Amino acid sequence: MTARPSLPPSDVSSGVGVAGLAGLFLWVMVCRFWPQIVDTFGLASPREVMDGPAAAMAALLFSGAGMIGWSLLVDKVHRRPSTGIDWSAPRPLRDVIDISITKIAGLWATWAVIGFAYCLGRWYWRGQYVFAMEVLETAAPLLFLGAIPYVIWLDRVLVNPRDATWHFGAMLIGREPWDPAEVRRHALSWLVKGFFCAFMISIVPGGFGAVVRFDWSHAFHDPVEFASLLIETMFMIDVQIAMVGYLVTMKPLDAQIRTANPHLAAWVAALICYPPFILMGEGGVLDYHHNGAEWPHWLAGQTALMWVWAAALVILTAIYAWATVAFGLRFSNLTYRGVLTNGPYRFTRHPAYLSKNAYWWLATLPFLTTSGSMVDAIRNTVILALVSAVYYWRARTEEKHLLAEDAKYREYHAWMAQHGPITSVLRKLTRRLTPRPIAQPAE
Repeated sequence: MTARPSLPPSDVSSGVGVAGLAGLFLWVMVCRFWPQIVDTFGLASPREVMDGPAAAMAALLFSGAGMIGWSLLVDKVHRRPSTGIDWSAPRPLRDVIDISITKIAGLWATWAVIGFAYCLGRWYWRGQYVFAMEVLETAAPLLFLGAIPYVIWLDRVLVNPRDATWHFGAMLIGREPWDPAEVRRHALSWLVKGFFCAFMISIVPGGFGAVVRFDWSHAFHDPVEFASLLIETMFMIDVQIAMVGYLVTMKPLDAQIRTANPHLAAWVAALICYPPFILMGEGGVLDYHHNGAEWPHWLAGQTALMWVWAAALVILTAIYAWATVAFGLRFSNLTYRGVLTNGPYRFTRHPAYLSKNAYWWLATLPFLTTSGSMVDAIRNTVILALVSAVYYWRARTEEKHLLAEDAKYREYHAWMAQHGPITSVLRKLTRRLTPRPIAQPAE
C-alpha cells in the first residue's frame, strides 16, 4: 500500500499563539481585578476596573511580548534563511549608510502619503476611527525617529539591503536605477498596513472593554449571557492577536510581508467586507437583517434548544479566533507571510471564513422575519448567501496568490484537497453538484 503523504510543516508553531494568549489573559485578569490588586498591595491608584482604551492598547504589549518571546527564544525564527538576514557577517556602517538613507527616505515618504490619505478620508475623523487617528498621531514621531537606528542596524546584516523599500526611496531620490516591480510591491504592502492598521486600532478598545467589565454573575445561568460573554471574548482575542500581526511585520521575526496580493479581484473582495467600503453594514447592498432578529428572539422560551444554539455559536466563534491565533505574529489580510498547516488549518484551508459564515447563518436565521413577509425572508436568505459567496470569492483569490508564491503552499493545497477532513469532503461534494460537460463524439 502507498503511504499517505505527510502534511507540510507549518511556518508558525502552535506555541507562538499560545504564548500570546497567555500574555493577553494575564493582562485581562489584571485589568478586571485591579480594584482588588489596589487593596491587596495598597497602591496609590484609582480603585476601578481598567477597561479604557489605554488598557486595551497595553494588552497588545502583553500578547505581543509572549509571541515575540516564543518566536525568538524557542522557535529561533531570527535564524531562518527566509528572514534574508546573515547575522554572522555584519557590514561596516560606511558600507550601508547610503543604502540606509535611501531606505529611510522611502519609509518617511510612504508614511507621509499614508498620513495624507488619512487626512483626506473623512471617515477617519468620525466615530471609532478618531481613536485610531489619535494613536497614530501620538506614535508618528516615535516611528519616524525610531526608523533611523532600526534601518541602519538591519541593513548591516541583510543579505540584500536593497529591498522594495530601497527601490521606492531610489525612485524618489533619482540617483540610482530602481525596479518598478519592487516599487509596486512596496506600495501594495504598505497599502495593506495603512488601511487595516487604522481599522484594527479603531476596534481594539470596544471588545477589550466589554470583556473586562462583563458581569459574570449571570453568565452561566442564562444561555444568551453565556454566549455573549464567550463570543465577545473570542472576538477580543481575534482583534488583539491580529493587531499585533499587523504591527510587527519585521524581518528579524521572520514576519515580514513577502508579497501583497497583486490581483485586483482580491482587493475588491476584501475591501467590501470592511468600512468605509463595506456592503454588509446596516442599509448596505448586502444587508441581510431587514425585518430580521437574532437567535434569542426566535428561540425564546425553548431553554434546552437555546443552550445548544449558544454552544454552537461559541464553538464557531472559537474556531474563528483559533484561526487567528494560529497565525501568531503573521496575521494580515491580502498578504503572503508564510504557510500555516497546523491548528484549524489542518482541517480546512479557510477555517475562519467557514466558521464566520456558519455563525452568521445560525445567529441571524435569515429565513425568519419579524414582518412575516415571505419577500423579506427570501431576500434576506439570498443576500446572506451572496455574503457567503463573497467570502468564497475571497478564498479563491487568496489561493491564487499563494499558489503562485510558494511551493509549500501548493503542496499543502494538494494535500488538503485529498486528505483534509473538511476540504476533501467539500471538494467531493462540489464535484458531484457541478455538472460535467457531455463529451462530444469525434466527427
